[in-house]
Amino acid sequence: MQGLNYKRILLKVSGEALAGENKCGIDPSVINFVSREIKSVTDAGVEVAVVIGGGNIFRGFGTSSMSKGLGIERSQGDYMGMLATVINALALQASLEDNGVISRVQSAIAMQQVAEPYIRRRALRHLEKKRVVIFAAGTGNPYFTTDTAASLRAMEIHANVILKATKIEGVFSDDPLVNADAVKFERLTYIDVLNKNLKVMDSTSISLCMDNRLPIVVFNLLVQGNLLKVVKGESIGTVISNS
Repeated sequence: MQGLNYKRILLKVSGEALAGENKCGIDPSVINFVSREIKSVTDAGVEVAVVIGGGNIFRGFGTSSMSKGLGIERSQGDYMGMLATVINALALQASLEDNGVISRVQSAIAMQQVAEPYIRRRALRHLEKKRVVIFAAGTGNPYFTTDTAASLRAMEIHANVILKATKIEGVFSDDPLVNADAVKFERLTYIDVLNKNLKVMDSTSISLCMDNRLPIVVFNLLVQGNLLKVVKGESIGTVISNS
């Protein structure tokens, strides 16, 4: 544990990240890369929990074009999105264990044949035993995003930080893939994120982190070694905190 800035982390991975260059589905090379990055920090002694999205399979919310086209109302669409996160969680578990990392999937929606139910004390015990815990199905409730699930689970397991994995180097003033003049922020306060409407995470999750003084680090997970650098406290990505 020497030289580590964080002992226990909550890693938030979007479903879209797992699709790689594809628009949907799971890219085996990407999920294997993510698994190796997680292994690098578990080998260093960090306790890791993961919340994973489902946007590569089905994005919830009745406002999405797919939901509207199918005539799906908001709650139904959200539940479908939750089930998509379970698929991704099981895929990540298989990849982790193929890389020699013991893991457990806990679902907020009961499905005993494929995942444990979410039980906070059991999750803590898994983490203490150095197992990676993958939280699936969001909060188990419609109208809440996986960002909010990440904030809730991070606080419940007493994580030291939320690591928000993205495809870019941190938080920018504008989309750096579109605007070459976009400025990267090294540090932000929660209020900055809310006032500037920076779309890092949804406002509910940001507010939860602010109320509980839980820092967030937004970084590019798809650069080899970045995850380990973050847990060691190196200046990677953007740090969001109270100060």
